Amino acid sequence: MNELDPLLLARIQFAANVTFHILFPSITIGLGWVLLFFKLRFQSTRQAHWMDAYSFWVKVFALSFALGVVSGVTMSFQFGTNWPGFMNTVGNVAGPLLAYEVLTAFFLEATMLGIMLFGRDRVSERVHTLATVLVAVGTTASAFWILALNSWMHTPAGFVMVEGKAHVTSWLEVIFNPSFPYRITHMMLASGLTASFLVAGLSAYRWRRGDRAASVSAALRTGVFTAALLIPVQIIVGDMHGLNTMKHQPAKLAAMEGIWETQRGVAAVLFAIPDSKAQANRMEIAIPKLASFYLTHDWDGEVKGLKAFDDKIPPVAPVFFAFRIMVGVGLLMLAIAWLAAWNMRSMTLLPQAPDWLYKGLVSMTFSGWIALVSGWYVTEMGRQPWLVSGVLTTAQAASSVPAPHIALSLAMYLSLYLVLLGAYVSVVFYLARKASTPELAQCARENSRPMEAAHA
Repeated sequence: MNELDPLLLARIQFAANVTFHILFPSITIGLGWVLLFFKLRFQSTRQAHWMDAYSFWVKVFALSFALGVVSGVTMSFQFGTNWPGFMNTVGNVAGPLLAYEVLTAFFLEATMLGIMLFGRDRVSERVHTLATVLVAVGTTASAFWILALNSWMHTPAGFVMVEGKAHVTSWLEVIFNPSFPYRITHMMLASGLTASFLVAGLSAYRWRRGDRAASVSAALRTGVFTAALLIPVQIIVGDMHGLNTMKHQPAKLAAMEGIWETQRGVAAVLFAIPDSKAQANRMEIAIPKLASFYLTHDWDGEVKGLKAFDDKIPPVAPVFFAFRIMVGVGLLMLAIAWLAAWNMRSMTLLPQAPDWLYKGLVSMTFSGWIALVSGWYVTEMGRQPWLVSGVLTTAQAASSVPAPHIALSLAMYLSLYLVLLGAYVSVVFYLARKASTPELAQCARENSRPMEAAHA
């Protein structure tokens, strides 16, 4: 039996931690702004159902925030245990950025969240609204600093290496590195879509259970129309991000597209089985010249293939398939969001929308997670073998912790995360069922017609 590879185990463990952690900030970033929308709508209209929607969704926000904090702490431990070479080499860059995230964002969120949850009857309406604003800003600020560091790891700038350590020469160049504007915009939109489908899916679940409360229909339409608006923007930003990747990380782009040879008029590979040993694709289905068109905006544009980068290429198959999962789920989200938006374009149409549409929304409740995690796999695996592109390889950053120790902690992490993830999903749907009690559903059905007429 082959010995366990400690580097591979450490990478799997960190991937498991990142995968679990990112699920929850992706919700809180978007949901924070949705809560602010509910709050402002209540203040402008004084219609109670907007505050009812706020009261329900702030519970989901708090649950997501708590799990995000817990998983973030375990992730920070791994920098010291499994990846000491990272902080030893680029700690002068990473340390301050992580500190800024804690000081300017996390404390802000943690402080104001208590007022959001428990302060409505204890503080003025303006203070409660301000707390909601600051929490939404805080979640976005957290993402700003983390993505500044992550983007720098992909496209490092504003530093010099002195005796094997990175020293900052320009913080502006470090933060606003070449990939940062595209990466943070892409992530903000992804978080908005993740939250929108969660809101739409869970509201559709309540609707199908007979809950016709105005707060449910308001949240349902908010989620649907937000998603329908954001997805086309995300597609445009994704295209721009891809062009930036081709410029700064061409090996990653070649892996995403399954391109081995540098050539002009490159076909878009819809499906294939990449074979890294043979450096070719098996069972390829492709559209001639299309890849050159959307990558270079020229039907005969040249695109570099993987063979041009010698051994400094990422694992091709995982990047290739993760990219197609992301795109496929994204297109499915676009279709269901636009269909739902058309069928729910007015309040009076909600009861007439086909049941299969509500079922579709329920089934897509966590679709944002699938697309987002797939996209992050593309991003992070596509950077390999580098941890910091051109500066530090993953192998150089790894610790000397024995493989059995990593395997044991990995098994413990995976078990814990599976339990917590299952508990999270169960609690979220429990909250929806609890809100949709039979008495409430009956009352809502009796009052649905006048309520719908009033808000049409």
